[in-house]
Amino acid sequence: MRERPEAKRSANGRAYDPERLFLPPDDDLAPNRPGETLRARLDASRTGRVGLALARLLGRRPVEDTWRRELAAQQAVGSALELLTAGGWEVVHSIVLPGDAVIPHLLIGPGGVFCVAPEPAHGARLTVDDTAVRYAGERHPRPYVRRIRHSAARSSLVLSRGCDFPVRAWAVLVLVGAAEVEKADPPADVRVLRDRDVPGLGGLGGVLRPERVDRIHTVARNRRVWLGA
Repeated sequence: MRERPEAKRSANGRAYDPERLFLPPDDDLAPNRPGETLRARLDASRTGRVGLALARLLGRRPVEDTWRRELAAQQAVGSALELLTAGGWEVVHSIVLPGDAVIPHLLIGPGGVFCVAPEPAHGARLTVDDTAVRYAGERHPRPYVRRIRHSAARSSLVLSRGCDFPVRAWAVLVLVGAAEVEKADPPADVRVLRDRDVPGLGGLGGVLRPERVDRIHTVARNRRVWLGA
C-alpha cells in the first residue's frame, strides 16, 4: 500500500484529500451535470426538427426521443441526489466506462457507495425480477437489473484499486414515473426504487467515515481511474 500525504482540514474540521488539488481540470468529473453524456449526444445529433417530425409521422421512434426521456429521468434523479450533499454525501454524474457504458450517478456518503441508474417509466406497469424489468404489454424484458449490477461490480473494482482499501458499490435502479412496480423475484443485491424513494438514501449511515467518503470521492471524480474499468 502506497503512502499518501496527510489530508488537509477546512475551517469546520472536514478533511480534504490532498490529491484533489493536483487533479487536472480536464480529468475532473465533479463539474459534470446530470445527463452530461446524453446532452453531448443530443448536441451532436444531425437530425433536425423536420427529420424528427417526419420520423414520428411515419411511426418511427427517433433515438433522440429516447435520449430526451433518459435525460429527463437523469436530471430528476440527479437533482434529488444533489440535495443529499447537505448531509455529508457526494455525487458524481455521468461517468463513462470503456465500451461506452455510463454510470449515470455515483452517490458516496455515510451509508456507503451507490451506483444509481434512472430509467424512464412514465405511467408504466412493471415487473422486476433478478435480471430484468418487464413492461406490461411488451414481449421482451429490458436488462436494466443486469446492467446496473455489472456497472456496480466494475465500480467496486475501480474504487478499491484507486483507494487502496476495499470499496463495495451497491447497485440502485430507479424507475422514474412508474405507475406500478411489482417485484416478482426481487434481486437481493440491487435496490429497486421509485423516484419518490430516492431521498431515503440520505438517511442511510454507519458505513463510511467522513475521511473515507472524501477519499472515495477524490478517486471517483478522476476520469483516468475509470479507463481501466
